Amino acid sequence: MYDPITMKLNVDPYILNALKEDITSEDVTTNSVMPTACPGEVDLICKENGIICGLQVFARVFELLDDKTEIEFFVKDGDEVTTGQLMAKVKGDIRVLLSGERTALNYLQRMSGIATYTNSIAKLLEGTGIQLLDTRKTSPNNRIFEKYSVRVGGGHNHRYNLTDGVLLKDNHIGAAGGVKEAIKMAKEYAPFVRKIEVEVEDLEMVKEAVDAGADIIMLDNMSPEVMKEAIAIIDHKAEIEISGNVTRENIERIKGLGVDYVSSGALTHSAPIMDISLKNLHPVH
Repeated sequence: MYDPITMKLNVDPYILNALKEDITSEDVTTNSVMPTACPGEVDLICKENGIICGLQVFARVFELLDDKTEIEFFVKDGDEVTTGQLMAKVKGDIRVLLSGERTALNYLQRMSGIATYTNSIAKLLEGTGIQLLDTRKTSPNNRIFEKYSVRVGGGHNHRYNLTDGVLLKDNHIGAAGGVKEAIKMAKEYAPFVRKIEVEVEDLEMVKEAVDAGADIIMLDNMSPEVMKEAIAIIDHKAEIEISGNVTRENIERIKGLGVDYVSSGALTHSAPIMDISLKNLHPVH
């Protein structure tokens, strides 16, 4: 759930831009069939099983168009929903319900899809002690929605953006001249409250990262055999993250390795949307 300050400062502007994208001057179709205000009601119906997420954003779309819009929810974010389930009733000016429908559903379907996909992977990690993390592989201008959806689905957020922490990847290491040099420079520059994470691709880089005092070592695209060797070298001197093409289909390979985190860009870049509809719109008096 977004707090009121976050909603006003950081969420509302994105929703307004999405509405402006869909309505540049007017909704010509709605204005054709509904030239004047008329109170109406429409049902929010789930069309496939999953984890619902984004109800607050869905509601906000209509509220920004008309603050008199009323929504009665029968579910909350994080609930498991099933095909055919009535999740809400939306009441208000029919013109608002029609004009806001697509934008509201776009958010709800995308966010619910991410929550559902994340949940399916999080369940596979239950009892392992491994935290499932997202990445910055989000769609532009939707990060605040997509990372929230990961949390609702049972995952955790990695860095929100480049200001949040130090993550030295291959190109940073190349620019600095090596793993030790990059970590040394990061320690000298970054605020002391920032953890320093370094991405490594082979065992030599692992040894350098341990010797240089990295806080978190990310094992990127390593085979299970090489990962085991890397974990032995780290020997609890740093936290360990696994990354690189991690999906629901292959996550089993890392469950027994004794790592702290696994990050997956697929949570946000490959989750399918969840099918949700607004149906049965009718006038009310």
